[in-house]
Amino acid sequence: MSTLIKNGRIITAEQDYTADVYIEKESIITIGSNLKIAADDIIDAKGKYVIPGGIDVHTHLDMPFGGTTSCDDFETGTRAAAFGGTTCIVDFATQSKGSRMRNALDTWWKKAEGKATIDYGLHMIITDLPEAHLEDMSDMVREGVTSFKLFMAYPNVLMADDATIFRAMRHTAKTGALVCMHAENGGVIDVIVRQALAEGKTAPIYHALTRPTTAEAEAVNRSIALAEMAGAPVYIVHLSSNDALEKVAEARDKGLPVYAETCPQYLFLSLDDMNKPGFEDAKVVFTPPLREKWNHDKLWAGLKKNTLQVVSTDHCPFCFKEQKELGKHDFTKIPNGGPGIEHRLQLLFDGGVRQGRISLNRWVELTSTTPAKMFGLYPKKGTIAIGSDADIVIWDPEKDYTISVKTHHMAVDYSMFEGRKVKGNIDTVFSRGEKIIQNDKFFGKAGRGNFVKRDTYAGAWK
Repeated sequence: MSTLIKNGRIITAEQDYTADVYIEKESIITIGSNLKIAADDIIDAKGKYVIPGGIDVHTHLDMPFGGTTSCDDFETGTRAAAFGGTTCIVDFATQSKGSRMRNALDTWWKKAEGKATIDYGLHMIITDLPEAHLEDMSDMVREGVTSFKLFMAYPNVLMADDATIFRAMRHTAKTGALVCMHAENGGVIDVIVRQALAEGKTAPIYHALTRPTTAEAEAVNRSIALAEMAGAPVYIVHLSSNDALEKVAEARDKGLPVYAETCPQYLFLSLDDMNKPGFEDAKVVFTPPLREKWNHDKLWAGLKKNTLQVVSTDHCPFCFKEQKELGKHDFTKIPNGGPGIEHRLQLLFDGGVRQGRISLNRWVELTSTTPAKMFGLYPKKGTIAIGSDADIVIWDPEKDYTISVKTHHMAVDYSMFEGRKVKGNIDTVFSRGEKIIQNDKFFGKAGRGNFVKRDTYAGAWK
C-alpha cells in the first residue's frame, strides 16, 4: 500500500513548511514539493498540519492496583490513543515482590499480544532488587526494555528504599538505561494519611490534602541527589507542582542530566475541581494529586523554558461505578488513577498553542519528538523524515471537538474533562503507513501493533 499526502503543512520539532509526503509500506520514502508519484491513496491535506504521531511514554493498561485492574486493556487503550493522535505508547510492566523481572515482562507481552492496535514499548517497574538480580536489568536492556521505574511512594506495596534506588541508578549508569522516579515521600504521607483517617476525614478530597507539595519536592530533590551520586540521569514522572519544579530547575542549572514530565491534569485541573457533591471527587483521585490552581502557570512556564521536557498522560483508568466506589467510605481505598490517553494532543494544542503558551514546534516536541529521544525511539519515531516509520497524523487546526464520555473511546464511564470544548483534532491517523483512522472511523485491528525494542537513553540522546 502506498499513500501520497499532498499540500500539508509539515510541523516537526524543528521545522514548519509545506510539502508532500510519500509513504510506501511502513516508511516515509520521499518528502518534496508537488511530488508526481503514483500512489494507491492520495490525500489532500491543504489547510491541515502533518505531524509525527504522538508518543505517550506513561500509560498503565490492564494494570492491577488497589484490589482491582485498570479498565482499559491494550486493545481499548491503544485504540483510544489512536483516536487522540497517539501512535506509540510505552507502558509499565510491574514486577511483583519476590519475583524476577522476566516474569513481569512475559506477563505484559501476553497482555499486549493480539490486542495492541498501535506500536508499544515497555518500561519495567522494579519492586524488588537484591544484588543478585542486577543482571536482570541488563537482560531487560538487551531485550529493548531500556527504562526502569521506582517508587518513593506506596509503602509496603511499591515503595523502594533509597539503597534500592541507588543500586538501580548505579547499574543504569553502566548500561545507558534510564531510571524513572515516582517522587513523593511515601513514609511521611503515610503518617499524614493515618492521622486524617483517625480524625474521620474520609472524603476523596483528603487524598489530595494529605499529599503536600513539599512531600513531592523533597522526594524529587532526594532522587536527584541519589542520581548524582550514582552518576546517572534521572527522569521524574508526572511532576505536579511548582515546589517540585524548582528542584528540577536547580539541578538543570547545575548541568545535571535531570528530566521531567508533567500531565494534562496538572495543567488544566486543580483543587478547585474537587468540590463536586457526594463522591464525585473520586473521579480525579490520582497520584500526585491535584494542586492549587496557581501551579498551572508555573508548569506552563516550565514547558516553555524546557525545565519540563515531556507531556504524557499517566493513563490509569478505573470506572467510577464499582472501581472508584471501592473507596466510598475511605479515600485510601479509591484506586489511584485517571483516564487521559485520548485527549493529550487536543488539550495541549487548544490550551497551549492556541493560547500562545507554546509554539507549534514545541507542541510536537513535547508530545512526540522528545519522548522518542528520551526513550530510545528516535528517529524511527517522533519525526517526519525520510526513512522514519510512517506514524503520521493529519491534524485539522479548525476542527471543533467536545471532550465527553459520550464520545470518547476509552473503556471508562467518565471523563476528567467532561464538556470541555477544544479547537483542533485529528483528521487522519497512520500507523506504520497504514491508515487506521479517518473521518472518525477506525480501520485498524487488534494485534497489528508491534512491540518496539528501544535503544538506551545514552544511545538515543547523542
